[in-house]
Amino acid sequence: MKRIKSACICQTIHFMHKDGLSTEFNRRQVQSELENYKKSLIKAGTKHKIVEENVQEDGSVIVKVIKQYNTSPVGDYLD
Repeated sequence: MKRIKSACICQTIHFMHKDGLSTEFNRRQVQSELENYKKSLIKAGTKHKIVEENVQEDGSVIVKVIKQYNTSPVGDYLD
């Protein structure tokens, strides 16, 4: 018999412009979408750690996050 002792998922998410154009409005939209994503993790109670957050020249953002997988314990993944 086996049991999962701890589990996390590592994701790289690219928050991109909708139409591919780099305007100030699109930059604000990307930042808004990123903030909503972060708030959704907190609201859902998902344990997580943002490892990297890089703003690209075009205003898009690449985020690397380690987060809880389902409701599994996270062990020392987020230390």
